[in-house]
Amino acid sequence: MHMLLLSLNFLLMMAMPLVLATMIQRRRRPGWGLFGIGAVTFVASQVLHLPFNRLVLGAGLLPQDTAVVANLLILSIFLGLSAGLFEEVFRYLAYRFWAKTARDWGQGLMLGAGHGGIEAILLGLLGGINWAVMLLVERGGLRAVLPPETITAAQTQYAVLMDLPWTMTLFGALERVFALALHLACSLLVMQVLTRGQWRWLPAAIGWHGLLNAVVVFVNAQWGAVAAEAALGLLSLGSLGIIWKLRRPPVEPEPEPRPEPPRPRLRPAELDEEAIERSRFL
Repeated sequence: MHMLLLSLNFLLMMAMPLVLATMIQRRRRPGWGLFGIGAVTFVASQVLHLPFNRLVLGAGLLPQDTAVVANLLILSIFLGLSAGLFEEVFRYLAYRFWAKTARDWGQGLMLGAGHGGIEAILLGLLGGINWAVMLLVERGGLRAVLPPETITAAQTQYAVLMDLPWTMTLFGALERVFALALHLACSLLVMQVLTRGQWRWLPAAIGWHGLLNAVVVFVNAQWGAVAAEAALGLLSLGSLGIIWKLRRPPVEPEPEPRPEPPRPRLRPAELDEEAIERSRFL
């Protein structure tokens, strides 16, 4: 049962974004190009995001003892905000300089599906490859080509996965569902910077992204994966609310009526006695 569910978990992680994008395409026709733009945007953001995290953490700029709740909170906030900052700024740059015509709800959803979708696909692919290696090692394969320490690590990880409650074997796919909702919401939030001409929507996207990531890191470290998934699920209701709220374009205020031009004042004709006398015969 565990082997089947874990295999299904990684397959769902790779398949769900494609199913979601297909549904968006059928309903809204935004074009698959936006899915690709979102995917490239995510990968480009990680080129700077991951080295930045390693640099800060390696330099000892943050507290190391995460057994202290305050230190764990600081680390969680840092990891959350760094993810939000890099990904949402890159998402804005994609809208501003690449997807210049992507300004409606369906197009924003497709770009978000590509951004969060490639993350799910890559995680599912890497997880699936590791899972396949573990299965082969457990059955005696690859022992002639892998170093002993790798074989030991694979066996240990396999035993850990087999000891999981069956209800947790699909947590990877469940987390990707919540993450996709976050990326759709943030994609629409960032798009408002350009559709409404207001910069406040970019910090809103960064903050919402950072909040969800920080909560997951903190709750997972404090109370475990089940509590973290529950917290993420509750916060994802907010993501769905953002998606629903932004489903229509902003209502533009009606233009104020222009004041009527002043009417020319006619000067009364000057009448003399001769004009009055002539008018008697008209």
